[in-house]
Amino acid sequence: MAQNGLLQSDELYKYILETNVYPQEPEPLKEIRALTASHQLFFMGTSPDAGQMIEMLLKLTGAKKTLELGVYTGYSLLLTALTIPEDGKPENKGGFDYVYVDADKINYLNYHEKVVKLLKVNGIIVYDNTLWYGSVAKSEDLVPEVLKQGRTSVLQFNKALATDPRVKISMAPLGDGITICRRVY
Repeated sequence: MAQNGLLQSDELYKYILETNVYPQEPEPLKEIRALTASHQLFFMGTSPDAGQMIEMLLKLTGAKKTLELGVYTGYSLLLTALTIPEDGKPENKGGFDYVYVDADKINYLNYHEKVVKLLKVNGIIVYDNTLWYGSVAKSEDLVPEVLKQGRTSVLQFNKALATDPRVKISMAPLGDGITICRRVY
């Protein structure tokens, strides 16, 4: 179970999900999560604990105009649609309140340059997989070959975000790591 999370204990991750996340998870999201779990690439789905934080961010910011890059089975997109106000909607034009990025990691820097320009000041961007299965903290010789290219991209991306004056960031160890960015200018 913790394969999609950074916690080293399946029991602790299960406890968090069962006591904190699943009881409040809407039924349509439970259905998508169950379907995703049966897929061979299940680990690519948005983790429900990260989803819980995303829901909180959407509510706190009152986001109405949203954009999502990378949808996979649609868990995060449906979560957004269920959370934003009725007069809000996912869009494909500029002036966004909230953007979620869970696409190819090699292009995260490219996405960031485009997305930050489309985001309103004080808008939120959430990037998924910014701890890349914990590999960002390991020496390269200990990283499995299948993770190396993504690790390199994520390391470069994380370093660039940390020095980008346009955003304030917070990295959270939820799922495979999410980085929350607030555009400051």
